[in-house]
This record gives sequence, C-alpha cells and structure tokens, in this order.
Amino acid sequence: MANEKHSAPLDPATGLVAAVRAWFDDRAPGMGVAYKKHMSEYFAPKNFNVWYYFGSLALLVLVNQIVTGIFLTMHFKPSAAEAFASVEYIMRDVEWGWLIRYMHSTGASLFFIVVYLHMFRGLMYGSYQKPRELVWILGMVIYLVLMAEAFMGYVLPWGQMSFWGAKVIISLFGAIPVIGNGLTEWIMGDYLPGDATLNRFFALHVIALPLVLLLLVVLHLGALHEVGSNNPDGVDIKKGPKGNRWSKDAPADGIPFHPYYTVKDLFGVGFFLLIAAFIIFFTPEFGGWFLEHDNFTEANRLVTPEHIKPVWYFTPYYAMLRVVPDKLGGVLVMFGAIVLLFFVPWLDRAKVRSFRYRGWISKTALAVFAISFVWLGKIGAGPGTDPVETQIGRVLTFLYFAFFITMPLWTKIDKTKPVPERVKLHD
Repeated sequence: MANEKHSAPLDPATGLVAAVRAWFDDRAPGMGVAYKKHMSEYFAPKNFNVWYYFGSLALLVLVNQIVTGIFLTMHFKPSAAEAFASVEYIMRDVEWGWLIRYMHSTGASLFFIVVYLHMFRGLMYGSYQKPRELVWILGMVIYLVLMAEAFMGYVLPWGQMSFWGAKVIISLFGAIPVIGNGLTEWIMGDYLPGDATLNRFFALHVIALPLVLLLLVVLHLGALHEVGSNNPDGVDIKKGPKGNRWSKDAPADGIPFHPYYTVKDLFGVGFFLLIAAFIIFFTPEFGGWFLEHDNFTEANRLVTPEHIKPVWYFTPYYAMLRVVPDKLGGVLVMFGAIVLLFFVPWLDRAKVRSFRYRGWISKTALAVFAISFVWLGKIGAGPGTDPVETQIGRVLTFLYFAFFITMPLWTKIDKTKPVPERVKLHD
C-alpha cells in the first residue's frame, strides 16, 4: 500500500555495538556509569582554548613512556658492567630498538614540556582556587613523583652524565645534619653509585613509581570531575540559565566532554605527534638538551666531565642550588622552591580566578615569575663559572621566591575587572 510505513534497515555495525554495550552493562553496570560520569555526561565549559590541550597530551606521553619502557626493559641489564652496553645493543642490534629508545628519551622531555605548560595554565586561570585545591595538590604530587621517576630513569643508561649526575644529586642529602652521610650511603647502597644504585633505581623506575603515578593521575582526574573543570574566564558554568539540548539539568554553558573535546583533543594529538616525530627522526639529541653528549660515553668514576649538570627540566632548581654559597642553604632553597608550589591555593587572595580579569600587578608578577624560571633553567644548564651569571641567578632566585611570598599582598591589593556572569566564547 502507498501509505504503508517501512522501517529503515538496522545498520549491522550499530546493532553489534549496541549488543556489546548491553552485554557489558549486564555484567559490569558500573563501567557504563563511569563512562557517562567522566565522558559522555561530564559537561565541560564550552570556551576551552589551546591551553587546555596539555592535560590530555600529558596523558598521551605517559602512555608512550609506559609502552616504550616495557619494550626497553626486555633488553636492558641493570648492572654497572652491562647497563651501558645493553643500551648500545638496543640502539644497534635490536630491531627498531633505536626508535623505541628515542621515543622514550624524547617522550621524557616532552612530558615535562606539557606538564610545565599545564601548570602555567593553572596559574594563569586560577585553577587552584576553591573548590579545586585538591586537584592542584594532587597535580603537584604528580609533579614530584614525575621528577623522581625522571631522575632515576636518567641514571639507568649509565653514561658519564648519568653516573656523575647521580653522584652529585644523591650527595645533596649529605648536607642534612647528623643523618646526611648515612642517608646518602643508604640511597646509593654503596659509597659511590654502582650496581646497588642501578638495581634499586631500576626497580623504582620500572615498577613502583609508575604504579604510584598512574594512581595519582586517576585521583587527579577523579577530583577534577567531581568539582568540574575551570575555564579561561574562571566562571562556574553552573551560572546562568539551566538546561540545554542535552539535558534539562545540564549547565547552559557546558558541553559533553565526549565527543566534543575528545575530537578536539585528537587534533592537538595529531599536531603534537608531528612535532614529536620530527624530533625523534631528525634531532633526537635536540642539540644536547634532550640527550647530553657526555652520556654517549660509558660511566667512568675516574674521569669527571668538564661540566656536571642535570637534564634541562631540572636546571632551574639546579641553578638555585648553585647560586647559594652554603651547601645546606642551597639544598633548602632548591627543595623550598618546589614545596612553595603546594601552598599556592592559600597564598592567592584574589577575588577573581582568571588573569583576564586581574590587574597589571598580577599580570606583571606572573610574567616575571615565568621569565625568572626559564632564565634560571638557562643558567643551570651552563658551567656556572661566570660570577656575573651567578649574581643574576641570585636575583632571579629572589624574584622566584618573592612571587610566592608576596602573593597574599599583591593579589589582595590588585585591581580587578568585572567578571562576566557566564563564560564567553570570544574576548
């Protein structure tokens, strides 16, 4: 009959997906609930900009480090006699071993690049303010564990800089009164870095710290999704009229994280992978910044490198250590520079979150802080023999600490602009 209605044929692929989903829902209903809570029904602000790529990119690099690390452990030998040779074996004789090693070494530096940018974005937009203090604290704990993970991984290739870097950094604990020397020997397992050091660093780098890191990342994301994401305007998306086309209870200025931001993040991932591929295939050492030239020489406890320095992502703190004449004072300054980051949610007394609506004092302070940190990194990567550079380093260290110590004052007196009632898509 002409008026007879015919139903459209069911797509086999759609039917299969629905059947698989129903199968899982029957046997593990919590998985569907978790997927909705953290993906399809997690509403994020609609005004995310380019600064919000770096969280997902950090997760991508973490996966890269774990996967490539698994393959590297299949051939690496954690002993002073064989470690360096096993890395050479991976590079020269293992099929595609050179690619896996360069993916891992490049990934380490890219990890810190995206993490530093992710942290800077938090400082710009006040992502640490109430109710997101716990999100920030967990992020800082991740940063600490990541530094420990990176340091122990840096020692494993057992090149010249690995050995002497380990000796210098571990020896810092010797500055602690009374227990310092005993603590140093306990960490190294000997009077100098050797087999015991490599074995325990290998165990921590491959098993213990990655497990802790994964747990902290899950807690970090869980805490974030409980309170909701911040945005460039620093305005809660629950403000304004309620309801949108997805749900009457959904915030008007929020959109589902999946598929909107997952697709957006895929674009960032593609661009990021192009940059990573260029570095891996054309300049994996990155001029000695990602892989130091001295580390291509096997460790020799009888020959000291001309300049002992850590890899670039530790150099700002290393510069602070060097510019302080007293060893114990330098250690306290170096670790204090990291500890201060934990207190930012309580040091900031500003009435608005985002720097978009703060005055010139806050913007100037943040810019000076960023310049000081980068400049200290450059000084820490140098030989440290120039007295003028040392004086500059002391001034920069003072500015770094002044940013945090004076934060309650300048955030309180700084003039602010009116904050919009709802998030804006354009300035």
